[in-house]
Amino acid sequence: MDIDLLYPGAYPMARVALDAGETITTESGAMVSMTPGLEITSNMKGGLFKALGRKLLSGESFFQSTVTAHEAGEITLAPSSPGDMLVLDAEDNWWLEKGAFVGAKGGIEISTKSQGLKKGIFGGEGFFLLRAEGSGPLIVSCYGALHQLDLEDGQEHIVDNGHLVAWNCEYKIEKATKGWISSMTSGEGFVCRFTGPGTVYMQTRNLSSFATALIPFLPKPSSS
Repeated sequence: MDIDLLYPGAYPMARVALDAGETITTESGAMVSMTPGLEITSNMKGGLFKALGRKLLSGESFFQSTVTAHEAGEITLAPSSPGDMLVLDAEDNWWLEKGAFVGAKGGIEISTKSQGLKKGIFGGEGFFLLRAEGSGPLIVSCYGALHQLDLEDGQEHIVDNGHLVAWNCEYKIEKATKGWISSMTSGEGFVCRFTGPGTVYMQTRNLSSFATALIPFLPKPSSS
């Protein structure tokens, strides 16, 4: 399997070349095009309960697609929102922010994992995140541009939750400021404190903040 990222920047696309017999799992709706000889099937990856977990708990699609190459060919994939894309190795044990998953080599499991009660309540990202487990290429996307942060052993860094994409180091949730009121009124709320060794990928834009900014401009229902 060979993956090329085309048109890097705001509107990229991944071109995945598959040998006969290879498979790739993709997020539902990510396929742009594919060559004859490739077959795409939609299924509840991992069964009903795991599919429900992805949809209800992490916000991912209920279904995932499996593309099987009956003969050598290629498929192109793209995320739903504008922003860069990145290819990671699933063997590095990545946590993924909801909406970041685009595709992964067949055999890599994309599952929903609990953050625990405290992290779920205060994390701003819900109780659950996605976990990539296996070995091979993993395609992720972000909203905006990607920024890579490499942490050495014991080094700490604080990141706003809405700017997270993927990470493979220890983290904990905390208030953005010392006081509860100031944390909420600052607009930051809660943040993640990461501790190395490991890598954190961040996105330069926050999709939730952008959606909130659009609310005043949306049509309002007329009163009868």
